Amino acid sequence: MKLNKAQINSLAILTTRKINDREADRFVFAVFLVDEAYEGDSKDEGYVTTSSRYKLSLTEEESRNILFWNYYYNEKAPKKDIKKEASDKKDDQTSKLKEEIADLKKQLADKDDKYLRAEAEIQNMTNRFNKERAQILKYDGQDLAKSILPVLDNLKRALAIEVVDDNGKQLKKGIQMVHDHLVKALNDHGITEIKADGETFDPTLHQAVQTVPVEEGQKPETVVNVLQAGYQLKDRVLRPAMVVVAQ
Repeated sequence: MKLNKAQINSLAILTTRKINDREADRFVFAVFLVDEAYEGDSKDEGYVTTSSRYKLSLTEEESRNILFWNYYYNEKAPKKDIKKEASDKKDDQTSKLKEEIADLKKQLADKDDKYLRAEAEIQNMTNRFNKERAQILKYDGQDLAKSILPVLDNLKRALAIEVVDDNGKQLKKGIQMVHDHLVKALNDHGITEIKADGETFDPTLHQAVQTVPVEEGQKPETVVNVLQAGYQLKDRVLRPAMVVVAQ
């Protein structure tokens, strides 16, 4: 371009715009006071200079905010399409709001998912706790019961002894009373003797320690003798019955 009408001590304002920008978006990128000017007829001949004290340096961000046509008026200034700019601004705001809404919906969905997972985990933990607690309460006293069973065995052996004198009968009567009270106490706590004599052999309840041939009137796989009584706590076997099975 030709450089003309440049005067010393005049204020020079340099403007530009991006390649794809509109003329209305032209912005100021430099302002300085002319210190020396030379006019020529070609692009290479004309020039101006300034002192560093009389120039204003702007960053690109600052320059983009100083639109040239907002500060300089003449008839050739490009007309702004106010409606289009308002529409573009509205579209930008709408687009931004849609993005924010989509982001908030995603965050809400994530939080809902985490909440549901946490709630399910808490419910599972509660169910496991209740189940374990029920098991403990159901079989409470199992170890004590196992310790008492040998005592009950000895009482049964004592009752199996035949006595003929009065002293022996009185002693046996006392042993019977102790046995009966102990059995009642065990029954009150869900501990019962496993049925065995004359029952069909059940490997989950009985332990076969001997087999004998089937005699007349007997069925195969039938318990014909109980060597040691078995006991169970509710539905849990504390000790299987030791039996003789007919085969």
